[in-house]
Amino acid sequence: AIYGLLGPNGAGKTTTVRILTTLLRPEGGQAFIDGVDVVADPHGVRERIGLTGQYAAVEERLTGRENMEFVARLFHMPKAEGRARSGELLERFDLVDAADRVVKGYSGGMKRRLDLASALVNEPEILFLDEPTTGLDPASRLTVWDEVRRINGRGTTVFLTTQYLEEADQLCDRLAIIDAGRIVRDGTPTALKSELQRRLALESEPTLDDVFLDATGRSRQRAAGEVQEVLS
Repeated sequence: AIYGLLGPNGAGKTTTVRILTTLLRPEGGQAFIDGVDVVADPHGVRERIGLTGQYAAVEERLTGRENMEFVARLFHMPKAEGRARSGELLERFDLVDAADRVVKGYSGGMKRRLDLASALVNEPEILFLDEPTTGLDPASRLTVWDEVRRINGRGTTVFLTTQYLEEADQLCDRLAIIDAGRIVRDGTPTALKSELQRRLALESEPTLDDVFLDATGRSRQRAAGEVQEVLS
């Protein structure tokens, strides 16, 4: 499944991801990943997850292949296994032709694809994507959407945070809208739109934008490629 987390700037999306991926210790409560406590067993959590942040975390002085093999070493993979896994992912993400070029010369979309590939080196059960298409042009954004669907289709659960409402509507099987650190809506995109339509007796089906506005009262504006970006 692909689970989405929506919310305006400062709502708590990145904080939630940082807690679930063991990068931030929660001040209270409990959180579990596949039954593993993120505080009691952070190493066990890290073995099960992959993470891509808002900006591609790649080393621009290395080649794409060197980036991949470096990540494999971080997971203590034998050299031959790491090389084979890197080659497989570079091919899957259409980066073979650029694999031996220094990443500094990659386009933004290529860096994002390399970052996604790197997050899959350890074959994670859950992949966290924190606003993965921020700053990308419309064509690169659609490419990332295709990769997310493909990753999910291969059996990896995806946890996606985004400010783009169309992105959530297109990708997510289920989503939550948070505001000021609290979940204010939760359900499938279709169910959330249907609930709003029934509650307000609307003649036509509302958009996810309408659901978001009803839940948070925030405003919105058009972003590049007719994608809706949520603003505070």
